Amino acid sequence: MDHINVKHWNKQLPPEPKIFVLVGPGGVGKGTVASRLIAADPTLWLSRSWTTRPQRTGEDADAYVFVNREQFSAHVDAGGFFEWAEFLGNCYGTPLPSPPEGHDVLLEIEVDGARQVVQKRADACVILLVPPSIEVQTSRLRARGDHEDHVAVRVAEGQSEISLAREFATVEVVNDELDTAVAQVAGIIDQHRRT
Repeated sequence: MDHINVKHWNKQLPPEPKIFVLVGPGGVGKGTVASRLIAADPTLWLSRSWTTRPQRTGEDADAYVFVNREQFSAHVDAGGFFEWAEFLGNCYGTPLPSPPEGHDVLLEIEVDGARQVVQKRADACVILLVPPSIEVQTSRLRARGDHEDHVAVRVAEGQSEISLAREFATVEVVNDELDTAVAQVAGIIDQHRRT
């Protein structure tokens, strides 16, 4: 009987993507910073969150996957979220990330969600983005079209969000001047990739 030589190829699996979490209170500019980072870094992949909140006037249709509560709940039940939370009466969730090969993942999420991510991936780099002042945060919320009563709630909630996030964030960046903040976050991502 002939013996057949079978070669076993030890194929190296691609490294697990790094997870970068951009977190901070409403009106701090997470979305703008995330968009700039994605535009500048072709190896960074932004995971689009789901939400049950209505689309804001003037907001891009692809800012979130806008769904109703039934669709959201069905995805929760199917185990389709990396993290999810209810915030100010609306649900937000990050689908299980599936970036293209060779890409790292950027999540732009709320504080409760970021905590869940850290529990699942302790190596995640959490970047806390904070406003330079409450006055600036208030002005940004108004500028994006939030109702006055919602602005007050968001600002109050934002202070407790910052306190909670400081307990587990890797680093904190003040978003005072946009270009500077984006450059700082990009530098943090680059440094974390080297470790």
